[in-house]
Amino acid sequence: MRIDKYLWCIRIYKTRSLACEACNLGKVTLNNTTVKPSKEISVGDVYSINLNPLKKTIKVIALLNNRVGAKDVSTYYQDLTPQQEYDKIEMMNIMYFEKRDSHIKRPTKKDRREIDKFKEQ
Repeated sequence: MRIDKYLWCIRIYKTRSLACEACNLGKVTLNNTTVKPSKEISVGDVYSINLNPLKKTIKVIALLNNRVGAKDVSTYYQDLTPQQEYDKIEMMNIMYFEKRDSHIKRPTKKDRREIDKFKEQ
């Protein structure tokens, strides 16, 4: 099975063409070597996938023929990504998330300019 098809089947990428493009851009590596979309995979291979800003590491457990449901994906690969990567994503979401109370209206153009000016500092 090709790596681009495998990444699509286990739902790392939404479409096969996105998986193919990621391989061509060097975002998928095996032993620190970029792989082409046509690279044949085998059970036991460990791949690193750069899903900006997350760097996911997966181990191939089993091969499959078709795309599977989200509940069944865990039987085909093992996630070796360190918890630090997920913590980094969580921290970024907390830092860049802006909360606004529900009773407050949307910011006006003037408010938006003031917010942008504040963020630049």
